[in-house]
Amino acid sequence: MKDKFSREISYLRISITEKCNLCCTYCMGDDLPPEREGREEELTPEEIAEITEAAVSLGIRKVRITGGEPLARPDVVEICEKIHAIPGVEELTLTTNGILLKEYAKKLKNAGVSRLNISLDTLDAEKYRQITRRGSLRDVLDGIAAARNAELLPIKINVVLLADFNEDEIVSFVELTRKEPIEVRFIELMPIGAGIGRTEQYLPGETVLQKVPELTRQEDSGVACLYRLVDGAGRVGLIRPVSRHFCPACNRIRLTSDGHLRPCLHCSEEIDIRHLHGEALKEAIRQAILCKPMEHEDFSGGKVSGSRRGMNQIGG
Repeated sequence: MKDKFSREISYLRISITEKCNLCCTYCMGDDLPPEREGREEELTPEEIAEITEAAVSLGIRKVRITGGEPLARPDVVEICEKIHAIPGVEELTLTTNGILLKEYAKKLKNAGVSRLNISLDTLDAEKYRQITRRGSLRDVLDGIAAARNAELLPIKINVVLLADFNEDEIVSFVELTRKEPIEVRFIELMPIGAGIGRTEQYLPGETVLQKVPELTRQEDSGVACLYRLVDGAGRVGLIRPVSRHFCPACNRIRLTSDGHLRPCLHCSEEIDIRHLHGEALKEAIRQAILCKPMEHEDFSGGKVSGSRRGMNQIGG
C-alpha cells in the first residue's frame, strides 16, 4: 500500500517489550529507572500475529522485532515463529543488544529469523560497563560469535556516534569490516527521549568519513549510505537522521508493545489498534499509513523530536 506521498509502505517494525536488560545513558537517561512489574500491557503473541497478518494483507513484506530488548521477553521465539508462518512475510529480522544472544541465536534461526542487527557502542569493556550500567562486553562478543555460527547473516552492528565517548573508536569499528563480512552502521544520536538532554554528545555521520577518508562510496541500502574499505570484506553504513534525513525514502510503520501504530518515529500521532479485528483492524492500518507525514521535524537549531515516547518505548 502507498501513503499519500506515493511511498510504498512495506516494512513493519514491532516492539514486543519496553523492558531492557541494559540501561544505556543516552536511551534511558542518567537515573536508573525502576524495574517494571508484570507484562499486562504487552501484546500477546496471538495479538502480534493478528496485527502482522492484517498488515501483510496491505503490502507489508518485511518485519523487524525490536524492543526495549526483545530477547528479554521469554516468548520471543514463539512470537518469531508465528510471524514467520504468515504467508507474505518475506523477511523477518531482529534488533538486539546481544547480551542473551549466545542462548538464543540457534533458536531464533530455527524460528525463521534471517539476520540480526546488534547494538554495540564501544569495543572497550570498561566503557561498555560505563554506558550500559548493567552489561558485559564479553557477553555481546560471545553473542556475535553465536549468531555467526547459527548463520544469522549478514550481521549488522549498530553504533550510536557519541562525542567524547566513542569518537576515538571509529577507526577500530571500521577495521572490523576489513576481514569480516559484517556491516558496521554508525547512527547519529537523535534528540528523542533521553537524547534530548544530550545534544552535546551529537556527532555528525560525516565524522566517520573524516576519520577514515579511504572509505569508498557504494550503492545505498535503505536508510544507510554505504561505504567500503578497498580491501574490505564487509561494509560501513552511515545513518544520518539529523544531518541528512531519509524521510523521502521511508517505507516503514511502527507497532509499540502496547498496541499503538505509529506512522513516524518522531511524530506524536498514534493509533490504538489493540482491540480491533478483521476489516476494522485493516482500516486502522490503512489510516496510519495515509497519515504518515512527508518528513519529520528538522532537527537543526536545537529542535527536538515530536514524539512523546523514548526510543525504548517505541522500538529501535
